[in-house]
Amino acid sequence: MPQSTPPRPICGHCDGFPTVTITTGTRTPDGQRQTITADCPACHGTGHTAPARAHSRIGA
Repeated sequence: MPQSTPPRPICGHCDGFPTVTITTGTRTPDGQRQTITADCPACHGTGHTAPARAHSRIGA
């Protein structure tokens, strides 16, 4: 039986929509709108967050 990986939590900052395209309002020479792409700064464009790390005790 194949093992399945548990789903990673969705980023709370972008709600799973990590990359957006924004129009700048100008047009290219061929008439298309000029756009820029922006990634979510929290998840770096992945749409998921890393699972919380387990706390460890350092020292004695």
